[in-house]
Amino acid sequence: MTWAHSVNDQQVAQVEDLIARAELVDGTAPVSEDALRGLAGGAGISHRVDVDADGLVIGYAQRRAGHDEHPDMAEVVVAPEHRNRGIGTDLVADALTSGGAGAQVWAHGDLTPAQAVARKLALVGARELLQMRRPLDTPELPDVVVPGGVSLRTYAGPDDDAEILRVNAAAFSWHPEQGAMSAVDLAARRGESWFDAAGLFLAFADDDPKTLLGFHWTKVHPAGADSEAIGEVYVVGISPEAQGRGLGRVLTLAGLHYLRNLQLGAVLLYVEGDNSAALRTYERLGFERFHVDMAYSYSET
Repeated sequence: MTWAHSVNDQQVAQVEDLIARAELVDGTAPVSEDALRGLAGGAGISHRVDVDADGLVIGYAQRRAGHDEHPDMAEVVVAPEHRNRGIGTDLVADALTSGGAGAQVWAHGDLTPAQAVARKLALVGARELLQMRRPLDTPELPDVVVPGGVSLRTYAGPDDDAEILRVNAAAFSWHPEQGAMSAVDLAARRGESWFDAAGLFLAFADDDPKTLLGFHWTKVHPAGADSEAIGEVYVVGISPEAQGRGLGRVLTLAGLHYLRNLQLGAVLLYVEGDNSAALRTYERLGFERFHVDMAYSYSET
């Protein structure tokens, strides 16, 4: 099988169906939101589509080129009815080999089959992404106390984009995905059905109201057939120059109160497993570990 820079419309529909079926069976999404958007193509994105004798998609891998010091990242999904036949192992091995030195592949949920593939290929855990959750339908939510000289407001439109991108790039310079967000990416997210300007909170200094100090972007996942709607702390970014002033906590709480006022029962967030400062902040706000995604790679030794 070969890698391509695009997927035809018929195969895109089949891959989307495969992803939905895998999520139903596994209880967790097999690929990320970015990978779903990547089906439409984009710079640095490659696809491998495996089909059976009838031309039906049975496996899919997407590889996103690395940038700066960050390696290529891949995501893989196999049709539930075609598992345990070596398809996933082959897709993972190919994605890591073709991705070059340090390439990584996500195992969303770090499920038992993914761990088995990792053992078979002698892979090592390279990165851990935690999903944390807390209830919103309880009264234990601290008040929002904004520091003196700082004001909060919500997103006012595309004129805010340049400052959001500036702070995002500085706050997440170390992060392979979030730190790479471009104006095109931001516009695409703004066009998503879930986007709500009232749920994007911005912090400014009173004496410099045009320079963003930090932001908290919330998201609402709609209810499904077997699940209730749930809020998300989508992104919290603080300018390095504004860190150490408690703005992360203030902005997070502003978003949590907003989500609770929408009558949501719970909220989730994602945080890197080695980000001890963020973990402490979220644990103090009542978040607990719920789910883990693991990125695997070949050992560098």
